[in-house]
This record gives sequence, C-alpha cells and structure tokens, in this order.
Amino acid sequence: MSQQHIPYVMPFSTRRIWQGFWQLADPKIWIASTVPMLIGAGLAYAKTGALDVGWLLLAFVGIYMIEIGKNAVNEFYDYITGADRFVQTDERTPFSGGKKTIIEGKLSLIETGIIAVVTLVVAFLIGVFIAVVREPNIFWIGMAGGVIAVAYTFPPFKLAYRGLGEIVIGIAYGPLIVSGMYLMLSHTWSWDILLVGVPIGFLIMNVIWINQYPDYEADLKAGKRNWVVRLGRERGIKVYVALYVAALISLIVLAIIYRNPLWLLGFLAIPLAIQSVKIAKTHYRDVPKLMAANGRTVQIYQLIGVAMLIAAVFNF
Repeated sequence: MSQQHIPYVMPFSTRRIWQGFWQLADPKIWIASTVPMLIGAGLAYAKTGALDVGWLLLAFVGIYMIEIGKNAVNEFYDYITGADRFVQTDERTPFSGGKKTIIEGKLSLIETGIIAVVTLVVAFLIGVFIAVVREPNIFWIGMAGGVIAVAYTFPPFKLAYRGLGEIVIGIAYGPLIVSGMYLMLSHTWSWDILLVGVPIGFLIMNVIWINQYPDYEADLKAGKRNWVVRLGRERGIKVYVALYVAALISLIVLAIIYRNPLWLLGFLAIPLAIQSVKIAKTHYRDVPKLMAANGRTVQIYQLIGVAMLIAAVFNF
C-alpha cells in the first residue's frame, strides 16, 4: 500500500472513535489477564485469609489499561508493516488479524497512537499509586508489563517479529501477573508463586500459537517471523501439542509442591485438548475449519484457569 493510502487522519467523529476504541479494547479478550489476576488473588486470600477488593479492582483497571495500550500498539505497527493489511478477507477471523479498527476505517493511525499513549500513561500512574500507597515492590513488575506491551511489536524491539513474542506473552500473562497480584495483596513473595503462573503461561502461549495460523501468509509477507512462520504450519502443530503437555506437567508439579491434589483439576480439560489437537492436525491449512481449534484453545485456557483458581483459594 502506498504511503498516501495509509489513513493517518480521518474526519473527526465522536461516534466513530468511540466505536473504534471499544473494538480496539475488545473486552472479551481481557479474560487472558483476568484469569492470572484471579489466581494470584486466590493465592493471596489463601495466604492471608482476607481480600482487599478495592485494591484488587484498581489493579484490574491498571492491567486492562495495559491490555488496551498493547492492542493499540500492535494495531498501529502491524498496519504499518502490512501484517494486518496482507490478511485475505476470507482468512480474517475473530481470533487473528488484529482488531481490524484501521482496516475497517474505525480509527486512524494517529487516533490509534493517541489511545496507546493515553492508556499506557494511565496504567503507569495507577502502578505508581499502588507502589507508593500499597506495595513499593510492585512498581518494577508493573513496569515490566508495560515494557512488554510496547516492545511486543514496536521498534526497535519488535519481539513478535523476532521469534520472542510467544515467550514474553507466556511470561507476562503467567508468572508476571500471578506473582504481581499476589505480592500486591499479600505483601509477600516466594519463588513457588512464580511456578503457579507457569501453566497459565504455557496455555496463553498456545492461544497465541494457534491464532497465528490464519495470519501465516500475511505474517510471512510482512516479515513477522513468529515461530509458526519459522517452523511452518505442519511442524508448528507439534509445538501446539507440546505446550498442552507442558501445561499439564506443570500442574502435576504444583500438586506435588503444595501437596494439594486440587491443582490436578485442570486435567478435566484433556478431552477438549484432544479435540483441538485433532482439528488442528487435520485443518491447519483450512482457516474456516481451523477456527474450531482456536475456540477450543480459548475454552481450555478458561477451564483450566477456573480449576487453578479453585486450587489457589484452597491452597492452605
């Protein structure tokens, strides 16, 4: 696309911008960060016997602001590189291709950039407030989350373009959020809390992994060399299976460490995982049929997340 066709600005419209903002924010995917936050809160409750709902809600707002900022940064840069523009119409799915706000004319590039800056600044201010008033050590965890949100796609880091995106997403949505929430609510921290975030990290990596399949050709053309692009669709399915296995093994480790069999409740998701793997192995080149695997991967994340929350709350 030539530079003159890039929508840097659009005629001002409050309604258009408002609709574009919420499409960009995409609250339904906040479940990705809600699950680890709730698990961290559950662990803190098991440790202290109390739960400060006010601080919990403020932390939720801060994390959701980072989510929106991350979406905006990704939308901005993936449009510039063509990673979103190169996706064919028949391959666009609810699980991939960005939030489609610029593609669909809901937001301009400048408006998307403004949303990124504003939401990340709000998240930063909330983090500073929590660090000053509630728990000083939370500052660096919050900063790490904000840096990952920007560095995921934006230059010079471009982690998602260099094969590091899956890893940092797993770290951020797993150990980082779980231990950060636990620290804020309990004022304590230990290495085993990091381990609680590991299964969630593997599972969110798998959500990202299977969502990269519909965008394969576009990512390849745009130079977005994530690991599905690097390995190819067929070999990538082996990693998809391995991430499920790694998540289940890490649940066994938690059950042993805490001597709490409730951590094994996540094994109830195995039938769904088998279904998703069979679909992915059969239809990894057929985007419409592959979407069933995308949906089941999200369901598995939610199901195991609820199971881990139960284990966390009763982790005495």
